[in-house]
Amino acid sequence: MRIQTGQLISLGYGKYVRSDEVVAIAPIEEERGPGKRTHVWVRGVADALVASRSDGALADDLVTPAEEAARMRELRAMLSRLAAALDDVPPVLRRVLREESSVEVDALLEETRRVLG
Repeated sequence: MRIQTGQLISLGYGKYVRSDEVVAIAPIEEERGPGKRTHVWVRGVADALVASRSDGALADDLVTPAEEAARMRELRAMLSRLAAALDDVPPVLRRVLREESSVEVDALLEETRRVLG
């Protein structure tokens, strides 16, 4: 893994830091609640900042080039829209698609949800 230099990453809560200034990240384990929060240590800042994003999401942003990260966000958004559309396909149409064209809507929906995590 290589940290991308000079790239701003979002910590959430309207906070951004330069990727090459992040020294360490660690998930907040206690009182985490339904959201995933992370401690982020930044060079030159005495105390850790609290990010409203998971440690995995932050690590991805630290090492992913900005163009690739933007493309990944677009793909995730498209997959989310696809999952919502597939979810709305009525059972009778799912059966017709399976019988007439071998398209398994349920399998596609399951795979889309798996990829989205």
